[in-house]
Amino acid sequence: MKNDDISSVVRNDFLILQFSQCLYNKIGSDPTKFEYIKQKVRETGRLLLTLRTKYSIFNFEDAVKPNNFCKVVEAVKDLAAYDDKSQSYMTPSLALKLGHSLRKIGDIILCRAIATEDDGMTKAAERFKRLCTSEWIEHASHDALDSLSDTKFNKPSTIPFTRDVQLLHQHLEKKSADAFESLKSNESSQTYAELAKVTLAQVIIFNRCRAGEVSKMSLECFSKRDQAPLHDDKAVCLSPFEQNISKNFSRVEIMGKNKRKVAILLNPELVRAMKLLVDKRDACEVDRDNPFLFGIPKCSPTSFFRGQDYVWLFASLCGAQHPEYLRSTQLRKHVATVSQILNLEANELDQLANFLGLDIRVHRDYYRSTDATVDIAKISKLLLAMENGTLANYQGKSLDDIEMEDEIDLELDEEEISDEDDKESEPVRGVRDTKFRKIVRRHWSPNEVNAVMKHFKNHISKGHLATSAECARCKTAESTVLRERTIQNIRDFVRNRGLRLKNKCY
Repeated sequence: MKNDDISSVVRNDFLILQFSQCLYNKIGSDPTKFEYIKQKVRETGRLLLTLRTKYSIFNFEDAVKPNNFCKVVEAVKDLAAYDDKSQSYMTPSLALKLGHSLRKIGDIILCRAIATEDDGMTKAAERFKRLCTSEWIEHASHDALDSLSDTKFNKPSTIPFTRDVQLLHQHLEKKSADAFESLKSNESSQTYAELAKVTLAQVIIFNRCRAGEVSKMSLECFSKRDQAPLHDDKAVCLSPFEQNISKNFSRVEIMGKNKRKVAILLNPELVRAMKLLVDKRDACEVDRDNPFLFGIPKCSPTSFFRGQDYVWLFASLCGAQHPEYLRSTQLRKHVATVSQILNLEANELDQLANFLGLDIRVHRDYYRSTDATVDIAKISKLLLAMENGTLANYQGKSLDDIEMEDEIDLELDEEEISDEDDKESEPVRGVRDTKFRKIVRRHWSPNEVNAVMKHFKNHISKGHLATSAECARCKTAESTVLRERTIQNIRDFVRNRGLRLKNKCY
């Protein structure tokens, strides 16, 4: 840690050092976790510094005594910028993190007391842990969780626009080509760093994966990438296009969150750039003991480029309209949300979630979150069908089979309905729109009427609506007669004939 008041507090407090040791024993085997350990330790150091300044509590052994519990709560609120009037935190996550750290420190004290058979310390530690369990929620974490929830509530959608993603890809392709040629012609730590940064950003964005996972990709993982030729038995199940992709793309498996295995796909250009990075490591002064593929030249053996920093950098430079949406998390949400359009089977959804390195429940609940557009476009169709009493017409069908415009167009004047079947279309009134659409009308010829009735007589007699797919098949079968009619014209005809017949019956 940098030499400041916080590091001085940390070095001179026994319990903070014990807390640090516990963290190191748990995750210290992974060099990439050192920053996390430092962050946790500095948080506890800041808390003790506040306790010293405000309440003259100079060490954690005194801080965790039951009679000082309220002072600890107030110090945490002070650090996390708690507002008494609104009962909310400026930095609620800090309050939650400190609560976890305090409970861990309580465990350390209790274990030490039991080991030394100190009954007084054991009872005090147990009382402190009981306070943390019961009172901490009421006094600190409840408001912190509410503050976090409020910031997310009604938060506008931040998934990126397709055009912005395309601009980012094009910008990275150009930068990659320039950096590749620069490194080939001029071996230096600067040209090496430029190619490493742009390649790292490309891998993250192409795979829609967590930036931190790709940043920590090891040389070993890359060298062990799947390069085996496509097996003949597997090729039978793939289309020619899929076979071609399988032959040209490489697959690297890296360690993801919660020790999950995450697959990274690499196109030939990415593989070529990464091979060059491996070949030029020694010449560009990357430490030989550095295990990371994206290691930083002239730095420690545990250093690597942080992918998120360079995704932000290139997003701001690519000319996107909303560069703030081009982040790894938003890109992951983008692919998960857009995948809803594809109507994936259960096994395909599992495959997508596994590729993103997610548990399927996390994929559904967080990444594949409900979008306002999806609610409006799909759920409203169900509500409209219920309102108009036509829900029975969709028995056994999914939400996608209910056409939203059908439900809206059902609200017509009687005069429009009686005149509808002889015209291409009619002035249609929306559910909450008082304006009419101006549409050129064209009479249906007897041959056209007969051609449609041949396919949809049963639909009309039962009052059922025709789907776009059914109308497309009708148009194909009667292409000679219906060549001047669109699929929507046919659907309108079936709908309006059914409505007219229904009105006659009633």
